[in-house]
Amino acid sequence: MSGTIEISADQRKTYHHGDLRERLLEVVRDLVEVHGPEGFSVAEAARRAGVSTAAPYKHFKDRTDLLNALVSAAMDRLAQRMAQECAAHPEGSVEAVAGIGQAYITFAKTEPGIFRLMFGLTEGHEDEDLLHAKGRLCRSIVETACADYLGRQVPDQVVNLTAYILWTSVHGHAFLSIDRKNKEEIEALDDWDFLMTVTRGVLEAGRG
Repeated sequence: MSGTIEISADQRKTYHHGDLRERLLEVVRDLVEVHGPEGFSVAEAARRAGVSTAAPYKHFKDRTDLLNALVSAAMDRLAQRMAQECAAHPEGSVEAVAGIGQAYITFAKTEPGIFRLMFGLTEGHEDEDLLHAKGRLCRSIVETACADYLGRQVPDQVVNLTAYILWTSVHGHAFLSIDRKNKEEIEALDDWDFLMTVTRGVLEAGRG
């Protein structure tokens, strides 16, 4: 996402209660991508949405609450894409598991600011039960796909360890890809080749 969202005078007159909440989230999502999680203020978001600086607080307790709502929506998008990519391949296949990783990496590259917000050391996330639940849902998608390949049922210690190894490998690659600190290596590496190599190796190790 690039650029910024500006609201016309006509739009300002037509807001409904629920519409403003969603508009603020759209504006903040845009600002996070342009300036990073720490690079915006609630007042700036209100200005770009065309409302008073007090208006956001009718929908969000504070800046942290607004960011947590943004993360919650992002977790929903990520989980949906992970499930879709998994379902695009035969059940129980290496490709189904790798597809989940592809969705994860693509999400990070498409929404790097939001990805950093989701998984960075953002104050307030640790106390949000809903965010933890959505994180567990994402993890369960990986665990279920691994269980299908391994012929096991969840919960299962081997499945959990296999899923964790895969998640951390893909997560690290995703962050390295968007941080560009090893630009030459990342550009020379095909994401799908990386995913298939890592996924096949970890899954085979899980079979013992």
